[in-house]
Amino acid sequence: MAHSLSVGSSTTPSRIVRLDSDAVMQARIELAACFRLAAQRGYEEGVCNHFSAIVPGHDDLFLVNPYGYAFSEITASRLLVCDFEGRVIAGDGQPEATAFYIHARLHRAKPRVKAAFHTHMPNATALCLVEGPPLLWLGQTALKFYGRTAVDENYNGLALDESEGDRIAEAMGDADILFLKNHGVMVGGASIAEAWDDLYYLERAAEVQLKAMSSNRPLKPVPHEIAQLTYEQMRLGDAQSARAHLDSSMRILRSQGIGFDE
Repeated sequence: MAHSLSVGSSTTPSRIVRLDSDAVMQARIELAACFRLAAQRGYEEGVCNHFSAIVPGHDDLFLVNPYGYAFSEITASRLLVCDFEGRVIAGDGQPEATAFYIHARLHRAKPRVKAAFHTHMPNATALCLVEGPPLLWLGQTALKFYGRTAVDENYNGLALDESEGDRIAEAMGDADILFLKNHGVMVGGASIAEAWDDLYYLERAAEVQLKAMSSNRPLKPVPHEIAQLTYEQMRLGDAQSARAHLDSSMRILRSQGIGFDE
């Protein structure tokens, strides 16, 4: 299911890159926390899924998990720093091949995406396996994503070259959430906190929708005008809420003795 990346492996560019700033360390800690949170909630699939984040101060470098480690094994120091050409700038190991080709091309094509989380989490992925629109506008949680989703209808196998990463980036367009039919989901955020917040609530919305669908009773959609209003109300404080959500989750991880920031 997973393939290690062999191209461009550990050739170091000649430029000097500072990766020890407080901002970079904080990004490492926050991203590592997201891996541990995702593991606790069952969002991971073996060692195959991947999260990335642009390195603060370096828009052509990104943090990503190394191949061969489960989400529950990720720590701040274990994360790799890669450039868009496939070189590992810092860290031990290599990214999984599809992680590189999807995330490098997405970050290059969409500078607004500072964090990109790709999972096969069960409920959201289940919605990718059915015909028609994946997410329906039925409940308040789903309305967080109203007008923010796109669908890639054309599953094309593993992303083992740049063209597939480019195709996925193009399919995302201006959306923050991309449902990859027959595959999984991609969440793009303006920050690590916002990407985590969207990932969490997307899975919650998908879970509730599937429960409603399994009742075999008629579904009651929210009218467009109310859906749009609710989305706009949510967006007013979304970044602040996302920050508080991640901060709270990190406090809980620390209280449980989970050493993600090592």
